[in-house]
Amino acid sequence: MLVFLFLSPAKAKAKLKFSEDGTSFSRSLETLRDLDYQSWQIVVYPLDQAEENLVLRIVGYPGTLRIDHPISLKVHAGLKDWVLEDITLLNPKLANDPREAAAEFELSPLINDLTNNRPLRFELPGVFTDLPIPPYVVAEWRSFLKEKLVDEQN
Repeated sequence: MLVFLFLSPAKAKAKLKFSEDGTSFSRSLETLRDLDYQSWQIVVYPLDQAEENLVLRIVGYPGTLRIDHPISLKVHAGLKDWVLEDITLLNPKLANDPREAAAEFELSPLINDLTNNRPLRFELPGVFTDLPIPPYVVAEWRSFLKEKLVDEQN
């Protein structure tokens, strides 16, 4: 007797958070390791209420590195490559943070260009050479745009 087990992958969904004043916002938060086994916190959030511009924040542990700005993030996915613009200095909190252990990038051009939840590889010159981003994380990031498209159609 054969038994088939049908598994459906878990749907990725950005987490809804609430600020101290009670307003809600969505964000994706993951801790991932690069190929040198260093941990990085990866945060994606909408820059505005319209969720048209997504921001990718990469945070290292303070004291272990210093990220000089501006620095471009290189993204690889098979035969396709992107270069994401460093927008860290546009964020006053990060621009004035003496730890200099975080960087922010405009993620929307990449997410708008993706047609599926493919694995990505990040390269931040002088910081890390290969940070794998699994497909379930990419799906969560893409869910921001899907939510926006569904809202616009209703």
